[in-house]
Amino acid sequence: MTSADNRPRFREVLEVREYGALWLSGLVSRAGDQLARVALAVLAYDLTRSAAVTTITYALTFVPSLVGGPLLGGLADRFPRRRVMIVCDMIRALLMAAMAAPGLHFAVVCVLLFAVQLIDAPEKAARIATTPDVLGERLYTTGVTLHQFTSQVAAIAGFGLGGLVVAAIGTRPALLLNSLSFALSALVVMMRVRERPAWRTGRVMSLRDISGGIQTITSDRRLCALLAFGLLAAFSIAPEALAVPYADAVGGGTVAAGVLLCSIPAGSLLGMYLVNRLSVGTARLATLAAPACLPLVVSAFAPGVAVTAIAWALTGVLSAYQVIANAAFVRAVPPERRGQVVGFAGAALVAAQGIGVLFSGPLADLLGPPVAIAVYGLAGTVVALPLAASWRRHEATTSRSDQS
Repeated sequence: MTSADNRPRFREVLEVREYGALWLSGLVSRAGDQLARVALAVLAYDLTRSAAVTTITYALTFVPSLVGGPLLGGLADRFPRRRVMIVCDMIRALLMAAMAAPGLHFAVVCVLLFAVQLIDAPEKAARIATTPDVLGERLYTTGVTLHQFTSQVAAIAGFGLGGLVVAAIGTRPALLLNSLSFALSALVVMMRVRERPAWRTGRVMSLRDISGGIQTITSDRRLCALLAFGLLAAFSIAPEALAVPYADAVGGGTVAAGVLLCSIPAGSLLGMYLVNRLSVGTARLATLAAPACLPLVVSAFAPGVAVTAIAWALTGVLSAYQVIANAAFVRAVPPERRGQVVGFAGAALVAAQGIGVLFSGPLADLLGPPVAIAVYGLAGTVVALPLAASWRRHEATTSRSDQS
């Protein structure tokens, strides 16, 4: 660890005008997006009473990144990144508004949802790739921590209050609120982020561009390891996917589901605060990642909403390792490849979460939501342990090389 006194404070990062705009726009759209996820999960479960259909619908907020990240992430290198963010947010605002139209068939809602999430990939790649240019080396890690810290606040607001909002106004008005959040996000970026030229020439994406982004990762052992740590989120996503059926299984309702949905983000909030406060670096990455999924095993006993929320929150605290891995990964990527590589890595991460969600539903229908979540927790721990051991060996080898 380094001295916490030398760590830039959140206030110093927010004083950077352009970063403040990126931070605010991302926060607004994140809160609306989480509210929409609650609305769609409740809508699907109310219509079908099936955990499988609920999780398939929820997975539609992740799976499109299988296509969007690799194919569209490079747009953040080929076009000015500010422009990419604005256009993507406006398109998503229109699609979400269409999704809220009265009498729209649920299948059409799912198609529109797929399109919204497809467009999320280039917007996110542009936002992430712009942040190092705005903040520079000294402020960057703190900026990443603040962004993810406040994203979890938005997740808590979207999930924790989502159940109350959906119960009060209905699912379709909640989708309209998400549409408004995208429009506000575009407006903030338009007004406060400076236009910068594209990093690469040409306007046509090719398979060579995509393979080049993949090769950038696979040729660097450290990037591969950092991405692998990120992919462990495929296991910790199960509570989000199964919160509604789990709440029903333990005798709770929509409000209980909202409490459970916000427990992991709440834990992550505390974890990220501690990571930034204590200046935890990559040397502690394995220590946090190895046991992160283990508390989910408590879910097998269906101990009730309060105990379950505490266990899930502990997983959130330990999952703060994602901040460390994220910052180290983006900083290590060449600027001219950053959009493409971030798009691919984001696609891999979100797709892994989507696949995790997709399998959790049938498993919950077979074993029940409590046992299914516990299985995910145990599996995540089994996968994380050898990865953590490998990272420790790599860090030790790197340290010896630097000293020699």
